[in-house]
Amino acid sequence: MLVEQCAYANRWRSVSPAAKGLFALGGFVAAFVAGRPEAAFAVAALIVLATLAGAGIAAGRFLRAALPPLGFLALGCLSLACSLDFADGGLAWRWLPAGWTPLLQLAARSCAALAALLFLALTTPMIDLIALLRRLQAPEVLLEIMVLCYRMLFVFSEATRDTRTAQAARLGYASLRLTLRSLASLAANLTVQIWQRAHALHVAAQARNN
Repeated sequence: MLVEQCAYANRWRSVSPAAKGLFALGGFVAAFVAGRPEAAFAVAALIVLATLAGAGIAAGRFLRAALPPLGFLALGCLSLACSLDFADGGLAWRWLPAGWTPLLQLAARSCAALAALLFLALTTPMIDLIALLRRLQAPEVLLEIMVLCYRMLFVFSEATRDTRTAQAARLGYASLRLTLRSLASLAANLTVQIWQRAHALHVAAQARNN
């Protein structure tokens, strides 16, 4: 719930979601219009500066929110940078034949787009975003799915916290063997709990003709 905490505690919480959405959209456009990697990285740096210095998001929290997508981006760039060739009856490792410039351009644009998306997510609560999308005449089915997924995040977080607290009270993390056993039990129990709670939420939504 790190993103949600930042969205409610930043200095730009009261700023219109439309204004923040327009700024993020401008960041997306600037990221893809940038003709050189340096320009795209500069766009990313400006958006990050606005998020940290303007909205007051802590650098540590921003980094924690950005690390998972950055890791995914790094893996994607690595898969594009090299390839395996089975020609001539052997296995050959080849780097990007077109050079590093296209890969740097892709990485720079992705970083700028990610910075714009994180700016919007870290400064605007999900409820405000859904209200903005509703004013923009977004499909109602899409909005209902967003609300359902948003609710399920809190259900998952609550179930995880309750289970871990119960396991820790029984010294379930006192050793490496107990930790592995507790984590396996946590995953198994969460699967059942989340399924049951999701079904109950679905039944409740149907009862309200949703």
